[in-house]
Amino acid sequence: MSKSQLEADLLFQMRAVGLPEPEREFRFDSVRMWRADFAWIDQAIIVEVMGGIWAGKGKHVRGKGYDADCEKQNAAVLAGWLYLRVTGMMVEDGRALAYVERALKEWG
Repeated sequence: MSKSQLEADLLFQMRAVGLPEPEREFRFDSVRMWRADFAWIDQAIIVEVMGGIWAGKGKHVRGKGYDADCEKQNAAVLAGWLYLRVTGMMVEDGRALAYVERALKEWG
């Protein structure tokens, strides 16, 4: 399943249970122009959907891409964001939604 489809599925799940609407493609760093798939700005929560992790060819599991992901995540955390990374399996089995619900409850 494509990353964009996984994002759409997670958004559907969040809306179905009545969670606050996230900001999409939120630019959390103006220097590096990094964007987050989902962000709740007032609560300082970012959610990234990691696509292509089982394909073996995805940028998130190869050296340079993984290094860049770590840099992005570390910058967000050091800037005060709660940074959640979820996989397609987590979206499909409901764990991603559970993480988001818990984060909004505990950080909101």
